[in-house]
Amino acid sequence: MSGQSITDRITAAQHSVTGSAVSKTVCKATTHEIMGPKKKHLDYLIHCTNEMNVNIPQLADSLFERTTNTSWVVVFKSLITTHHLMVYGNERFVQYLASRNTLFNLSNFLDKSGLQGYDMSTFIRRYSRYLNEKAVSYRQVAFDFTKVKRGVDGVMRTMNTEKLLKTIPIIQNQMDALLDFNVNANELTNGVINAAFMLLFKDSIRLFAAYNEGIINLLEKYFDMKKTQCKEGLDIYKKFLTRMTRISEFLKVAEQVGIDRGDIPDLSQAPSSLLEALEQHLASLEGKKVKDSTAASRASTLSNAVSSLASTGMSFTKVDEREKQAALEEEQARLKALKEQRLKELSKRPSFSTTDTSPVSTTGGTISTAPAIDLFSTPRYAPPHAPQQPAGGLHVDFESVFGTKATDDITGGILKPTLAGSNQPSNQQPEKLVSDDLDSSLANLVGNLGIGNGTMKNDIHWSQPGEKRMTGGTNWQPKAAPTTTWNPVSMPPSVMAFPATTPTGMMGYGMPPQMGSMGIMNPPTMMYSQPVMRPPNPFGSVSSAQMQFM
Repeated sequence: MSGQSITDRITAAQHSVTGSAVSKTVCKATTHEIMGPKKKHLDYLIHCTNEMNVNIPQLADSLFERTTNTSWVVVFKSLITTHHLMVYGNERFVQYLASRNTLFNLSNFLDKSGLQGYDMSTFIRRYSRYLNEKAVSYRQVAFDFTKVKRGVDGVMRTMNTEKLLKTIPIIQNQMDALLDFNVNANELTNGVINAAFMLLFKDSIRLFAAYNEGIINLLEKYFDMKKTQCKEGLDIYKKFLTRMTRISEFLKVAEQVGIDRGDIPDLSQAPSSLLEALEQHLASLEGKKVKDSTAASRASTLSNAVSSLASTGMSFTKVDEREKQAALEEEQARLKALKEQRLKELSKRPSFSTTDTSPVSTTGGTISTAPAIDLFSTPRYAPPHAPQQPAGGLHVDFESVFGTKATDDITGGILKPTLAGSNQPSNQQPEKLVSDDLDSSLANLVGNLGIGNGTMKNDIHWSQPGEKRMTGGTNWQPKAAPTTTWNPVSMPPSVMAFPATTPTGMMGYGMPPQMGSMGIMNPPTMMYSQPVMRPPNPFGSVSSAQMQFM
């Protein structure tokens, strides 16, 4: 059963409702369980610090908010999570912490819920002080001492004298805050404080390695410094010897709690004759009487001290490289496990045979390949073209379409449109509608459409234009206008075989009835003696009576 309290579950549910995955993960990493933060939650937060669209201040504020809890477990795990992100997260997180005036105000924290709360509150106050000092150090030098480049061409080895004398005291302050944690092996009784101690142990190795390289650079330049600089350098070296003793005690505690002996570096003490040589050089600069010492003896003493400190630095570097190698092997093991899991998933899927049931397999084992048809190439032989019809052929032969065309034409072609060039055969080759030249293609298109010239109108000879009327089928009859006072005499329509576009005369369907006639309408009369056309039916058969005269 999970050790999360009801408060932890309610807080995580609230952040799930608001949609803040970062705040939810922070709450899950800092629950009331007496164990270190889970690795999956820490990995997710590290991934968030590497994403550009994640709000780093919001992440830091969520951790600061968890430190206001009254439970020592929640506060301690919040500090551990913050420290983990400062070490393994993106540098943007450390930059934001360094930009704040205050980080953790836990100098008066005390959990009175139990005896264990009293004991752990002391370490919480010390731990928060170290994290504050770590952020302050980054603000002063603009880089992290635990991540700085080391070696002969490292940052601390290539630093000039003025900057070196200002930087080493900053490392000393951070080292003092780390060693003030001052925990014994008997006090590491739960998973929370053990997680904090492991982070402090790794920081101590890297931090002391940078500290050691700064001292080596200081000793190499000591005999060339001014009097005030030599005084500051001598004071720094004396403090270094004191911190070396304290760091060796801290590493013994790490060995007692079960850390591998190979992960603990060896500390080589500098010869005591070096300190005496440094003091004599400062006294000579101050004008005091000192024992005469040759330059050769002083150089040998200095070289011995530098070599011993360099061997210490090499041991720290080996531990760091061993840790990197272990992390790399862990990542390779995880990658191998993922590959094996993927292969198992693929092996569980059904395999399909492609030898016998393949639709492209052949019986004889040979495949006859035909040349592929190029759909975009020009055909080798051009197909014969039909003779081009004139563009002005607007007459439509409806009788031939519907099968009602008569054999004889009574009108003899009167009132039908005649085409100027319909009887002349066209022997010209059809021109390409679109040629390779754009200008000629547009000119051909305009010519075919007849835009801008009158050829279309001149080719067709029309008779007198008339009024167009709607046509119907074979049994079409005109409909009489409805009325309530009289009924018109129905007249049988005469079938006309003229096309719909033939001219029609004026008809007298709209004449008013004569006075005195009740319900009887006289036949319509014409004002002029001219032929009267009935509404044509182009779809009917040709009748003999096509015109009626008065």
